[in-house]
Amino acid sequence: MIVITAPTGQIGGRLLDILLKEAPSRGEELRVVLRDPAKLPEAVRARVDVVTGSHDDAEVVDRAFTGADAVFWLVPPAPPRTPSLDAAYSGFTGAAAKAFTAHGVGHVVGVSALGRGTPVADRAGHVTASLAMDDLIASTGVAYRALANPTFMDNLLWQVSSIRDHGVFTGTVAADRKAPVAATRDIAAAAAGLLLDRSWTGTGEVPVLGPEDLSANDMAHVMSDVLGRPVRYERQSLDDFRAALTGQGAGDAVVEGYVDMMRSKDAGLDDGVRRTAGTASPTAFRRWCEEVLKPAVQA
Repeated sequence: MIVITAPTGQIGGRLLDILLKEAPSRGEELRVVLRDPAKLPEAVRARVDVVTGSHDDAEVVDRAFTGADAVFWLVPPAPPRTPSLDAAYSGFTGAAAKAFTAHGVGHVVGVSALGRGTPVADRAGHVTASLAMDDLIASTGVAYRALANPTFMDNLLWQVSSIRDHGVFTGTVAADRKAPVAATRDIAAAAAGLLLDRSWTGTGEVPVLGPEDLSANDMAHVMSDVLGRPVRYERQSLDDFRAALTGQGAGDAVVEGYVDMMRSKDAGLDDGVRRTAGTASPTAFRRWCEEVLKPAVQA
């Protein structure tokens, strides 16, 4: 039995699609945990066991992990008014960590971030909290793999309107700073591989780096070419970024966490892992733009 949390999100939804195709031939049953089962298509609900509720709830994870061999663990975005990022990550995971042990779950795959071992990892906001969550899960003794991810290509979808209407996307890092960037579908594929082939033991990270490092200017060039229109990058100051988040209703912990994370990314947070055949995920940014961004801009 494989349990999937957050099965309707960018990563969890793609993971569920992969497992629905591949798990039956391997004799694997699937169970999902979500607040609203109606968000899953009826045809999908008919093929999985559904546990209704939030996966930070002790009673919910007790039901979800009964008989489970493996769990895909993804913490949802921090609530805007969370008192701390520790509460949003390790606090959210506390009940599950106890349930992994109580139910003898053998393997857990979690969504995390790059940065461990870098000089700025201890003051990187959401990333620091995510790495602490990894440590909590690893401390239970379960076999654990943290998917160590850079910035998602798919985050650009939040700026589709600006790209379409103004030919502009924004960020806080230097325009010429090159860094890894990954497609969420590749993260889902990495998770599926680990969940289906559970021959691994112990704890560790699995970086998902994409095939190349890119700067914001590099991405603007690719987007311009694929979309057939000029697209440029505008760097936003951290003060303006902070003001924008505050204006959207985010509380102090979330705002400062994002600011610290973006400051750390500009200082090399994502630079600590070398790209190899094992860490380079396949989807190139150009291909992602052709298959995902362009249809979204044209919609």
